[in-house]
Amino acid sequence: MEKLIITVALTGAEVTREQQPNLPITPDEIAEAAYEAYLAGASIAHVHARDKDGNPTQSYEVYKEIKEKIESKCNIIFQPSTGGAVYHTFEQRKQPLELNPEMATLSAGTTNFGRDIFVNSEEYMEKFAKEMKERGIKPEIEVFERGHINNALRLVKRGLLDTPIHFDFVMGVPGAIPGEIDDLVYLVNRIPQGSTWTVAGIGRYELPLAVHAILMGGHVRVGFEDNIYYRKGELAKSNAQLVERIVRLAKELGREVATPDEARKILNIKK
Repeated sequence: MEKLIITVALTGAEVTREQQPNLPITPDEIAEAAYEAYLAGASIAHVHARDKDGNPTQSYEVYKEIKEKIESKCNIIFQPSTGGAVYHTFEQRKQPLELNPEMATLSAGTTNFGRDIFVNSEEYMEKFAKEMKERGIKPEIEVFERGHINNALRLVKRGLLDTPIHFDFVMGVPGAIPGEIDDLVYLVNRIPQGSTWTVAGIGRYELPLAVHAILMGGHVRVGFEDNIYYRKGELAKSNAQLVERIVRLAKELGREVATPDEARKILNIKK
């Protein structure tokens, strides 16, 4: 079984300081949180930027500052979000791609997102895929529903997405696919052979899905974007604390953890 890639989703677009006092918001705080998670065992830093008031932003300048600060500290894979917040326009969402990161997210379909709707039209998906391919950016295909796998495969047929594909199953979002174990098994059984996959369980689904991913040969995403608690009723102290737990579990279950460079090889990323 290949080594385990741990992604840390540091901030997200929805979590606030009122909900999680330890949430990193400024570029310095996000870079330091990424470094702490790297030391704990994370290979990928999934980044949502915030403006000076703490609001979600897709600003090229803010992402550039975060990227440079992270890279000055460690060689963790910088993975910006092209999802942003549900109200960001396509033009806003694509700004981080101008930094030519090694990797970026590509959401593979529209979905209900709590009380909101996260819009990813066919046109959006095609434009994101084309831009990433032209820039040599490895897409991480964000799957919120079963049909999103088929959307990604259509991009392959059109020559806009290369194989092998790396999927991220985001599970447990209210309004989207639930976060039960049989849902994870179902998704894994529907992706092409040779694909790699990560699971991001939302809230209480984070830990059980992570454990099953370790055992099933997949990879794991944890962090404040997905879950702000260490256990029921107890807020996590840091993103790194959530990473440390996955590293301990992987060790107990006999799965080695990948370094950033090993993750690059597994995901066919050329630095």
